[in-house]
Amino acid sequence: MISATLSQHTIVMSEMDIDPWPSAGPHGEQTVEAGQSDGMLDGDDFDDIPDSAWMESEANPAPIEVKNNPFRMPAPAKALIYQNTNADDLVGDMPRQLMLFYRHFFPMKPYYDWLNYNKTPVPSKTFMNREFCFTLIDETYIRFQSYRNVDEFKQELVRLCPAKIDLGAIYNIKPKDKNMIKASSFQPVSKELVFDIDMTDYDEIRTCCSGGEVCSKCWEFMTVAMKIINAALVDDFGFKHLLWVYSGRRGIHCWIADERARLLNNEQRKSIVSYLEVVKGGAQQGKKVKLPNVMHPSLSRSYETVNEHFRDLVLGSQDILAKPEHWEKVLAIIPDEEVQAQVRAAWEETPGRASEQKWDDLVAIFRDAKAASPKKHQHLDLIIRDIKFQLTYPRLDDKVTTDMKHLLKSPFCVHPKTGRVCVPIPMESCESFDPSSPPTVPQLVRELNEYDATHKDGSKLKDWQKTSLREHVEVFKRFVEGIQEDIKREPKQGDDLAF
Repeated sequence: MISATLSQHTIVMSEMDIDPWPSAGPHGEQTVEAGQSDGMLDGDDFDDIPDSAWMESEANPAPIEVKNNPFRMPAPAKALIYQNTNADDLVGDMPRQLMLFYRHFFPMKPYYDWLNYNKTPVPSKTFMNREFCFTLIDETYIRFQSYRNVDEFKQELVRLCPAKIDLGAIYNIKPKDKNMIKASSFQPVSKELVFDIDMTDYDEIRTCCSGGEVCSKCWEFMTVAMKIINAALVDDFGFKHLLWVYSGRRGIHCWIADERARLLNNEQRKSIVSYLEVVKGGAQQGKKVKLPNVMHPSLSRSYETVNEHFRDLVLGSQDILAKPEHWEKVLAIIPDEEVQAQVRAAWEETPGRASEQKWDDLVAIFRDAKAASPKKHQHLDLIIRDIKFQLTYPRLDDKVTTDMKHLLKSPFCVHPKTGRVCVPIPMESCESFDPSSPPTVPQLVRELNEYDATHKDGSKLKDWQKTSLREHVEVFKRFVEGIQEDIKREPKQGDDLAF
């Protein structure tokens, strides 16, 4: 394994320990920077990294040689290293899986075209000044990497075989040169507007799974989130270029690549989060939804989606009222203690009934209370609405969105715990997406071997085109092509969003 003290500022990889592909320094060294987390990573992958791993960089560190790189592969780089590889032998061998993935399946051209945001393939400052962060298989964490062109990036990717790629902002200078100027002068100038929705934020309301586990039952929460957030971003803000991506394990990410979105400052990003955020408060807070009596049209639209899924998802799949430990969380949302006690008594009297029946109890008790004392209980209809919102509406990780310096995992990583590729999710088919369906590297190798064994013209295709990854890359390519069409058609605009 690569070993290095993360408290050091730089890691020097000696010439004897690396492949000759990357451009080297005057003494044959390749320098990368070991960064500090600062809470800037999305939390979907390396849950078990100890706090001691994320340490402050020293001002004048001594170089550290990184030896015994397990990913060192002999030249030539284009060797068909997957041939004669038994896909079953790859299971559990993540270093080898990553090496195969980056050499054969990573969609480099559309990926570069996306991050370059240029009318031509010529590297733009948008690409060259982008921060890339690599987390290696041994959990070494390398921040503030940047590259002159796609070849340099590809060489480094194949050489390091990171377990995770995070994307940061585009800065005013190349991130790798940040130590050449004052820290206060190193500033982000643009970044995609991004959203991170993690299933663990639903743990208090989902009953089928918890932590990093997900299943088709609780995944419907992600479907609801996609439908509600996507509609708001498109219909209310007018954004066009949205990419939804499966995180590889327990969540989804959204990348909004419109130029207007990329030029938003932190305050404007906070305004968008405030506009979208409905569920607020920690696990100990009972009522987390405070909405006006008359909802904004955007919330009315969201409520239609909430109602569309509430009964089947919350009452059906999650059976939220099956046990007292769960139904007490629902009762805590009811502010009227008298009505709350009536509902509790009805549920305790026949506790074995289905959640749908218990919900009907609540609705009937609310209706009777309002009929008996209309003025006193006029708010009960709104409580039903708020309960539905609290148990169904998307839960956002606002820090990921509001801070341009925050990192977010890139599409087309291989999740180190599930082995699944982080693939785009087509919005038009989000309801049919299955989190267990994205391919693994052993699966891709098996498909590639099978294709090449039965097709003589296979050399004309990229390796990913011969596998089930193709449909996912095609979704990504359509996203990138839409961006490029706008770049070619329209002059650059610096107009701000009005709030």
